[in-house]
Amino acid sequence: MTALDSLAGLSVGDAFGAQFFATENRRLLSDETATPPAPWPWTDDTEMACNLVDVLHRHGEVDRDALAAAFADRYDPYRGYGPGTVVLLRALRDGESWRAVSPAQFGGRGSMGNGAAMRAAPLGAYYPGDLERVALEAAASAVVTHAHPEGIAGAVAVAVAASYVTRGDADGLMDAVLAHTPNGTVRDGVERAAGLLDRTREEAAYELGNGARVLAHDTVPFCLWVAARHLTDYEQAVRTCVAVGGDIDTTAAITGGIVAAHTGAGGIPESWLAAREPLPDWVTGSGAGP
Repeated sequence: MTALDSLAGLSVGDAFGAQFFATENRRLLSDETATPPAPWPWTDDTEMACNLVDVLHRHGEVDRDALAAAFADRYDPYRGYGPGTVVLLRALRDGESWRAVSPAQFGGRGSMGNGAAMRAAPLGAYYPGDLERVALEAAASAVVTHAHPEGIAGAVAVAVAASYVTRGDADGLMDAVLAHTPNGTVRDGVERAAGLLDRTREEAAYELGNGARVLAHDTVPFCLWVAARHLTDYEQAVRTCVAVGGDIDTTAAITGGIVAAHTGAGGIPESWLAAREPLPDWVTGSGAGP
């Protein structure tokens, strides 16, 4: 599968999940067969993922300077960026270097948020099965905005998962992610997730988090749990993310990107693709293969 397949899954998940933040659509949460009325605008999750895919296509790897420039130049403040990312992107747009701005966030610790993970799945699909390369490229893609080791680890875990499933099923997925994710709270969460695959979604979300804290370790393990449980069923995977609440556009984006890396865009319901706001021409015309 190509990065564009994964990007389609990411963007549809993002757009679908985001609709449930609207007051008029929250009543639909009680009906797990309902879909919000179209169109479904996407958020910053998709905008950043599109930029990452574009840089991969143009450079054949993660060029960190090019990625920072793309994030800054195409930044749309109405896409729902978090306050920390807004400050960072404005600084980049004003000519500051990501090398100074990203590590300086949060008192010099860097961000451990889920933003680097939310855009990483298409990167994994860009390098199908090449897990060591993916881990390195994912770390490079993360540090531009998320310099904290946990923010980086979240991106690595998601990208490795997406790369792994392009070449096979869910068997061995958690082991592959664990083998390439640096030690820390994200990896600890993935290890817990691997032991919860027989639990309900509510139990898993309680144990792992649902993204409500908007941190990598509160988000990524649950997304991997969902992907491992529903790798062949895109709709069920995304609806599972929505059903447990939290940062539902981001959990649905991460999970959707991983699942579509396995199923291809053909696994996404056609009506959902049609409802999603179109992606920018500059990314959909790229081909986005390695």
